Amino acid sequence: MGREYHVSQKNGHDWQDGSAEKPFVTISKAAKIAMPGDTITVHEGVYREWIKPENSGIGELMRITYQAAEGEKVVIKGSERITNWEKVEGTVWRTVLPNSFFGEYNPYAQMLEGDWFISPDNYHDAKEVDGVLKDFPIHTGDVYLNGKSFYEAGRLSDVINPVMRKTGVNPPWTKHPEPLLHPEDSLYQWYAEVDEEKETTTIYANFHGADPNKELTEINVRKCCFYPVRTGRNYITVRGFEMAQAATPWTPPTADQPGLLGANWSKGWIIENNIIHDSKCSGISIGKEESTGHNMCTRTQRKPGYQYQMEAVFRAQRAGWGKGTIGSHVIRNNTIYDCGQNGIVGHMGCVFSTVEHNHIYNIAVKHEFFGYEIAGIKLHAAIDVQIFNNNIHNSTLGTWLDWQAQGTHVSRNIYDHNNRDFMIEVTHGPCLVDNNIFTSPYTFDNAAQGTAFVHNLICGFHNHYSVLDRATPYHLPHSTEIAGMSLVYGNDDRWYQNIFIGGQEADRNYGTADYDGAPTSIDDYISQVKALGHGDVQLFAKIPQPAYINNNVYLSGAKAFCDEQNRYTSDEDASIAIIEKEEGVYLQSALPHGALSLPGQTITTALLGKTHMSDGLYEIPDGQDMVIDYDLLGQLRADAPTPGPIENLKEGRQDLLIWKR
Repeated sequence: MGREYHVSQKNGHDWQDGSAEKPFVTISKAAKIAMPGDTITVHEGVYREWIKPENSGIGELMRITYQAAEGEKVVIKGSERITNWEKVEGTVWRTVLPNSFFGEYNPYAQMLEGDWFISPDNYHDAKEVDGVLKDFPIHTGDVYLNGKSFYEAGRLSDVINPVMRKTGVNPPWTKHPEPLLHPEDSLYQWYAEVDEEKETTTIYANFHGADPNKELTEINVRKCCFYPVRTGRNYITVRGFEMAQAATPWTPPTADQPGLLGANWSKGWIIENNIIHDSKCSGISIGKEESTGHNMCTRTQRKPGYQYQMEAVFRAQRAGWGKGTIGSHVIRNNTIYDCGQNGIVGHMGCVFSTVEHNHIYNIAVKHEFFGYEIAGIKLHAAIDVQIFNNNIHNSTLGTWLDWQAQGTHVSRNIYDHNNRDFMIEVTHGPCLVDNNIFTSPYTFDNAAQGTAFVHNLICGFHNHYSVLDRATPYHLPHSTEIAGMSLVYGNDDRWYQNIFIGGQEADRNYGTADYDGAPTSIDDYISQVKALGHGDVQLFAKIPQPAYINNNVYLSGAKAFCDEQNRYTSDEDASIAIIEKEEGVYLQSALPHGALSLPGQTITTALLGKTHMSDGLYEIPDGQDMVIDYDLLGQLRADAPTPGPIENLKEGRQDLLIWKR
């Protein structure tokens, strides 16, 4: 039995012994001395510090636990309150701070940059558009008025005369601008000047009539709120806190990946029942560390980012990346919102983890910056990761599985009002996506192979395509050991017992008709390859891999795969809506008569078969067979199950509580 340390701002001092009667005043003091089996209980208050755990727990029975006292609100902030603002003109104020105020990390001098960050010629292309400066450097700093974050301006004149921003940039392949979720907030702008000679930082901000010295006005100061500086701090539990306002950097898969809260290349963390918000970039990190590579493409321009990422994987293997040392985290029951890049991020450090029942929203919706590493959940090498029962909405992208998603299971999640719901890229499977609800107009980008989509409700269009210029690794089952590498030839996908709802956008894929022409069995595929004659790699690029598609429902004009034997198709309109209420999330559906009449079959490991390239089976992480016999609500399915994610879904109008808060 370990010791319990207490932290309190009411009667605490760091020279006391940390008992309930004589608590510490900082969490950091307890973090320096806590040993395996100890618990740190933090009492009500706002703690402005970066907690850096010094020691590891030892296994599940000897954890180090950090917890908020029951029934008490404990807030950890990476910001400081500023009360020395002076008026400049109109509603614009400024504060002048010594650079020493920030220590070794000044967020107003630290630019957002790195691999796959979109920065036109490293910001040398700054230009004026409609009177507003564009493509200027973005920093990790921020300004907050009563908890609301401001927008950075490229010059002081834009702070004095702000212009409302309405849209931001989306990835080129989506081919449309993204609207700001709250464009009125973009009128609240700040600008900073760092003077190295005078050793001062001056921050200007437009408060639009508010007096920043009387209101709660804060600025980013610290990079993180709770993040060890050393790797290998294992078996730590973090529960019950609110954490906010950290100056986190851009976190691509080829760099160090600090989050507002994170494990820093460790094993066995439990992160539960927290409220995480207002991270400049990433909220919770379970990703890689610096020694395996840090923005080498951006720094050297010697090789593509792809090549450096490949090198990072092999460096991690040589450094002992495996189930015994890294990953196996549990992230559950958290609320994560208003983060600029990711709600949850992780490359390789995420392996064997579970992410369940989190509420993730408003991710990357300020559109101050963009890059190719943005999503509510963005994971690389999500080997045997279980993503269950999350509610992800109003974000640039819901979930993005990139590289080496093998044994990954995405089940019983709700995606709504995202610019895109789900993306899977350059991976070879097996990956299982079942019993989810996808309601955003743009549902999928599928640039992978070996993914099984089973019992989903899909209300938007999707793209699927091959990737023939980037070979990526695949692994031995339930292991980080690399078994081989392959290009993504496309297909090798399974689509069983899904409900597709058609849409209005011309030339978009609603349903599975974009698989037309694909072989329907591995034997047919091999015969077609053989028929091309002699050759090697070039032959396999000419023939799409098989598509296994059956027992799906197509409504409102959604189109079926031409060789699908059993299907239900109707041009009658169906409507689906997600309704947020205090007690939880409701599915409001109106399905035409006959829509659910198609009898299905229980989907199992044997039926899904083996992936073509990685030779993997769709099974649970311990290697046992998979049986998909429960629905989104946890109800046992019938022997001839209903298509879609809910077994008792009915034709006609219906309102169902599908996700409890």
